This record gives sequence, structure tokens and C-alpha cells, in this order.
Amino acid sequence: MAILPAKLAAGSNEPLGATWDGLGVNFAVFSANADRIELCLFDRGGRREIARYDLPECTDEVFHGYLPDALPGLIYGFRAHGPYQPEQGHRFNPNKLLLDPYAKAMFGDIHWSDTLFGYRVGAARADLSFDRRDSALAMPKAIVTDPSAVWGEHRRPRRGWSETIIYEAHLRGLTKCHPGIAPERRGTFAALQDPALVEHLVKLGITAIELLPVHAYLQDRFLVERKLTNFWGYSTLGFFVPQTAYLADPEQARHEIRAAVRRLHEAGIEIILDVVYNHTCEGNEMGPTLSWRGLDNASYYRLMPGQERYFINDTGCGNTLNICHPRVLQMVMDSLRYWADAYQIDGFRFDLGTILGREATGFDPGSGFFDAIRQDPALARLKLISEPWDLGPGGYQVGNHPPGFSEWNAEFRDGTRRFWRGDHSQRPEIARRLMGSPELFDYRRRRPSASVNFVTAHDGFTLHDLVSYTQRHNIKNGENNNDGTDNNLSANWGVEGETSDPDTALNRERVKRAMLATLFVSFGVPMLLAGDEMNRTQRGNNNAYCQDNETSWVDWSGLDDGTATELAAFVGTLATLRRRYPSLRSAVFRHGIEMITPELADTNWFDEQAGDLSIEAWADPNARLLTLRRATREGEQPDVTLVLLNASESDREFTLPAPVFDWVLEIDTARPTYRRAAFTEPVVTVASRSIVVLGALIEETEQ
Repeated sequence: MAILPAKLAAGSNEPLGATWDGLGVNFAVFSANADRIELCLFDRGGRREIARYDLPECTDEVFHGYLPDALPGLIYGFRAHGPYQPEQGHRFNPNKLLLDPYAKAMFGDIHWSDTLFGYRVGAARADLSFDRRDSALAMPKAIVTDPSAVWGEHRRPRRGWSETIIYEAHLRGLTKCHPGIAPERRGTFAALQDPALVEHLVKLGITAIELLPVHAYLQDRFLVERKLTNFWGYSTLGFFVPQTAYLADPEQARHEIRAAVRRLHEAGIEIILDVVYNHTCEGNEMGPTLSWRGLDNASYYRLMPGQERYFINDTGCGNTLNICHPRVLQMVMDSLRYWADAYQIDGFRFDLGTILGREATGFDPGSGFFDAIRQDPALARLKLISEPWDLGPGGYQVGNHPPGFSEWNAEFRDGTRRFWRGDHSQRPEIARRLMGSPELFDYRRRRPSASVNFVTAHDGFTLHDLVSYTQRHNIKNGENNNDGTDNNLSANWGVEGETSDPDTALNRERVKRAMLATLFVSFGVPMLLAGDEMNRTQRGNNNAYCQDNETSWVDWSGLDDGTATELAAFVGTLATLRRRYPSLRSAVFRHGIEMITPELADTNWFDEQAGDLSIEAWADPNARLLTLRRATREGEQPDVTLVLLNASESDREFTLPAPVFDWVLEIDTARPTYRRAAFTEPVVTVASRSIVVLGALIEETEQ
């Protein structure tokens, strides 16, 4: 870099962040309440501050300045001057180096020290005290990046929702133990592009991989002191920065991520990122001052009205981002566009999405956040998924999001678990879930794809543990087994934990396959938890957020075991079945109204004797048998499928309803290695806790 000037030029208030234009770098940072903001430059080692400048201009509450001759690779941070008045929501402390909220790359990591806090840790006045120690040595710094990117003739897969099958995975956890990936690449984006991993996803029929947070996140102090790790990553430190630990070569971050995206796209697999815009890593009033708090606490966070010292905590993580503020909303939108453009990401899953729809009066499907995304010509075309709950008042908002958004459907998860556990009065419940939960999503022209169906996810039991444990076993988390839910809706089928008893093992495997089959034959978008196809266990831990070890890592050696190999192949068979019959994945809701042939409606329900179900039969608390027939003209040739469910404790005979078709017995979950074959009998035996699926193409002469 050339000789540093005495002061900065005025520069521009846009774009926000540090922008290299080929001749120098423009710096712009928002603060509505700061008196002045300083730019601090550091040497290549990131330890010694070599220059400090006031940002000379402030336009529309954006402080800005221009450093001529500066190049990408420059290491920097900010210091913000202003009132330190926590009672009024202001926590400015220029002794604290602040990370640029728009940083695209970071140098170094957090080194936990009391200097990172704006107040004197342990002082009698707590956060009302003021700490004068410099935090720079303990802070990561931002790095100026080169924004240029060349994608060539790259095209996204643009998978339709009705053909989408999601695989939810933790980048490190998925690849850390993969024997076919070089050790130095495991746990990184470089591993994500490995042919061995891509081949596995393709065999499973996966069309989209949903990654737990890859934005730069904080290793929380309380976890470090317990010698644990923030494994899941729901504690964001930088909304534009990839987590350094997920890069085999941090200096080639952008190229490494792009290579992974390209390889997956070539295989027809989309990439969805789990993003955390509901809170930051700075916690409540007792948390550290790392970025947003020091730049403008009163603007970036929602504070208690009349008690602005304290934070509204609808997230359960100490603070809540103030998405209602136009500059905070702009930051979120800019972050989404950056990942969608720079890395060609195909969609986003919004953690605690209800938060993002909160206005002053509560959750609003017409909130500024939803409106901003829905009108955005680039983002509105992507896959947008909300986790539709938070911890605030009226936080459970499943089914209440606007068109254009899909939602994690906890009602599907719970209904499926209850039905196959053998709970009473579940026949109407499982029927709703099989049809895409129309009572929740069939409004405003929404489609079944509004429901993202899942039986298991990262938060909770794995599929194997769901049939092996009735209680959580979270002692290793260091919270006296008080963390995680105790409402697992699970069953261990006679023995808590692992067992060698053959009858128990048989029951467990049957229930696993029945739940997986339910997932794949239901309207909506199926989501599979990574490793469930390999019998992955967390040994009963249903909240493994802090376990960066064998508890959370996918054990690929399970594919050497016959049972695990069978289960993975079974998942691939289910995906093939779903592709084969549009009547299993209808793009629109079906209500038994449309006639596919003169004798055949799009949907019919029967009991095991092929009789119509009366109101009394639907209400029978002991009913655990159900036949669902669906037909559609969505494919090249009309098709019809029969789904026969037996959640009882004994094998049962099902009579096939008229009319007669050239049935093929596609799936029998009691026989995982069954090969599809023609079926001409009028009655089929469905084993206990099992599903049988028959399918047929409808000859045109029958119409």
C-alpha cells in the first residue's frame, strides 16, 4: 500500500461496507446516534494499529470516507463515539474495536477477554459502568475484498417445488468422518464438492441440500469455558462472511464455495442456507460489544419501551434484531442478495422466521420484511423457507406466512410421530398431513409446497433415536439435562437406548421405514435429516448444539452395516417412487372434487374393507388403519396410487377398492428389500406398523 494520507477523502455513503473500486477503498457505515466514527487500519498481522481516521462525512445517517490507493487485503475495524447511556439504549464506547457489519471477510478470531465488554465485568454497577480498555487485540478484524466474480455459463437447477427433496445437513458434521474425502478437506466446502458425497446425495434422490448456518459465528464464552463448542452456529458475527472453519483454504474462500456450488448444481442439487437474522451473537445487556451494539445499539436492536437498558428477547438468545428499522432491514436484504449473487445460492431457510414478521402490533404476514423479499426480482424467485415460530407472544405462526414462503411444518412432524407411536384418535390427523396440511396452507392460492414436511431435524432426536429413546440424554451439554425438549413424542419400543433384542430391533426398523414412507408419500416438500438414512445416533441427545464430536458427526461406517445400507437404499427407492407418480407429490391441493375418470375422483378415503369412512369411523379413537387413493393428470399419463397404513400391533388384511387397475406393488415397508412387481390379488396383507403403496398408470381408454 502507498504512503497513508493525512486524512480521508469524502467518498460516498453507498454502498455500505468497504468497497474497492480499483483506485482505492470507500468506507460507509450506518449509525443514527453516533457523534463520529473512526476507521482503524492494521498491519498484516492484524495486531498493530497503523492508522486511525475520522470518517469525514455523514450523509443520511451513514458515515463515509475514501482511502485512495488502498487495495484488497487491507485489514480494518471501526470505533464509534457517542453517548454511553444504557438507560436510554446507547452503548457507545470508542475503546472497543467494532467489526464492520458489511465485512465480506474476517482476519483472526475472538479471543475471549473482559476487554470485549463495554462495561467493567464484575463492577457493582454492572452494565451501567464503563470500560476504558482497548479491545483490539481480542477482536477479529474485517478485510477488504475484491468484489469481482466470474461464473461463466453457470445456470441454477431451478428445481420445481413439487419435485424438491431436501437434505438438512451440518457442513462439518456431514463430512468430518467421510472415509472417501481427504482428511484436510473434511468439514469444509471443499468436501461438499467431493464426488463421493455428491454421488451419495444423488443415490438418495436429493434435489436440495439445506446447510445449517455458514455465516461467521461466535464461539460463545460460556461454551468455551465449559470446553464445549457452538457447533450449530446460531450466533451470527458476520452476515456477509463465511465461517472460516468451513474453508479448507481461507484465502480462497470465494472460489472454494463457488466450486462446491457448481459441483452440486451440475448434479441437479440446489443449495439452501439456514440464515439467522433474528438476533446476533452480542447477547443481552450483559453481552460483549463487537459490532452492532457499539455502532448503534438503539437502532439495531429492539429495546424494552421505557426501559431501553434492556433488550426484547423474543428469540431466547438475549436480543432481537430490529428488522422494522429501514437500515437494519437493508442490511438483511443486502446480505441475502450478496449470497444469492456472489455464490449463486438457491434459497434460504429463516431461523425463527416469526421474528422477521413482527411489527409493533405483533406478527404480520404483510410486514416490511415479507414485503421487501416478495417484491425483490432476484430473491422472490428463490426457495424461501421460514421456521414459523419464536419465543415471543403469539410466536407459533405455522400456516400464517404469506404466499412465496414455505414453512417448516411441525404439525406434520408431531402427527406422524403420534400416529406411528400408536396414539389414540390420530386417523384424521394423519389424513391431513398426507394431503399437505390443507387446513393450514390452502389459502391465498398457496400450494402444498408451502408445507416443508419433516419427521426429524437437527433440533431434536435423530430418526434412530426417535425409536430408541423416550427421554432426552443431554448430560454432556453441561446443563444438568435441563436443556432440550422433553416432549419428544418418541417410543423406545421396550428398551431405552441400544439393544440386541431382535423383536425390539424389528419394531424399531419397521417404524423408521413407516415414518420415512409417510414423509415421501405426503403432499408437500419432504425434508430428510442427514444421516437418518444411515441410522445415525446422538445417543439420546436431543439438543446437540454444542457437541462438535462423534455425537454430531455422521458416521459413514454405518453404510458397511447391512441394516444401514438397506435403509439408505430404501430412501432412494422412496425418492424414485415419488418421482414416478405425480399423485404422490401433487403441485396443487386435492379435495376429492375433480374426476380423473368417470369412476375415479382425485382423492378417496377408505377403511381396510374398502368401505367409505363415516363420521363415526373418522372419530373412532382406536382406529389405526387407513386407505388413501389419489389420482392425477399431472404427469405424461394419468396415474393412481393406493397408500395403505397399518399402525396397529398386528398384521391386517386390506381389500382393494374398485375400480380395478393393473396395480404394481411399489413399496412394502415391512420388507425393505422388496422389488416392485405386478399385484393382481383383491386383498393385500399389511404388516403391523407398516405401509404398502400400490401404483398404476391409467390407460386412456378408461377415461
